[in-house]
Amino acid sequence: MNRRSKQRLIVGISGGVDSAVAALLLVRDGHEVQGLHMNNWDDDDQYCKAAEDYRDARKVCADLGIPLHRVNFAREYREQVFDDFLNEYRRGGTPNPDVVCNRQIKFGAFIDYAMRLGADRIATGHYARIDRSNPTVKLLKGFDVDKDQSYFLHAVNAKALSCSTFPIGGYTKTEVRRLANDYGFANHAKRDSTGICFIGERPFREFLSGYLPARPGRIETPDGDYIGTHDGLMY
Repeated sequence: MNRRSKQRLIVGISGGVDSAVAALLLVRDGHEVQGLHMNNWDDDDQYCKAAEDYRDARKVCADLGIPLHRVNFAREYREQVFDDFLNEYRRGGTPNPDVVCNRQIKFGAFIDYAMRLGADRIATGHYARIDRSNPTVKLLKGFDVDKDQSYFLHAVNAKALSCSTFPIGGYTKTEVRRLANDYGFANHAKRDSTGICFIGERPFREFLSGYLPARPGRIETPDGDYIGTHDGLMY
């Protein structure tokens, strides 16, 4: 790789296998790679895996021989993602905080912070691709149709996409795990994160009730006959 094509890339290192392999591929391509681990939720309860994820992120970067930065976006996340999540439920809607988080935090605040670190581009472990063949970049589906995450990135604007890259977008999950195992990453078999990140494995209703108290109301038939009580639109 010549000097002109070598870039400084800040990779979002979550502690999972996808971001680990994304960083690995960039290192192998000869780029100057640095990791950046985000903490978006201040919670020390039994369901929060933040400490474990940070430990895994540190191990990944140590294995790759790259520096790891850490940033707390809990305030930004609360104001720009979580409050919107609660308000949508109050209205009886069904929010998608992952879409909002990608637009506002991962491809908003994260990019701003990475650029202050001197990044040319940022990279993440998303299963998606970017078409740069035209002046305006386009978001494409990931090669692995079962893991494709383009829907969750659809609200990210073109400017943010233009300074982003998805190194594993052309790989399947099986291939990613194989690459991680071959390299010797300890997290090569780590379970995929699922669901809403700030809820974790706890019961959803239990979590929501801590922020949105029940607002009981009558349940009636179309004829007006009372048949029971509900706890509110959000439930």
